[in-house]
Amino acid sequence: MAAIITFVFFIVSALLSLLWWAIIISAVMSWLVAFDVINLRNRAVYQISTFLDRVTGPVLRPFQRIIPPLGGVDISAIIVLLLITGVKDILLPALKFALLNLLA
Repeated sequence: MAAIITFVFFIVSALLSLLWWAIIISAVMSWLVAFDVINLRNRAVYQISTFLDRVTGPVLRPFQRIIPPLGGVDISAIIVLLLITGVKDILLPALKFALLNLLA
């Protein structure tokens, strides 16, 4: 049973890491599009941008509704990245430890 719990926490941690990177890449791509370095008329760029928006949008939008842009800069991605890091580095290990102690 301990191996299953460890595996589940590994998967959750990996998914949170992938979401973290998707948010970073999405932010960088939005800057590149805004400064006209890359163009959304390129089909590959458009598909990557759309995919990243579909993945990160449901996570970012609730925070974008709550947190207003500061000087035209959307800081909701930074808040979400901090939350993901906190969950991954603090809450998941503590929860895993607690569950494994229940089994012992």
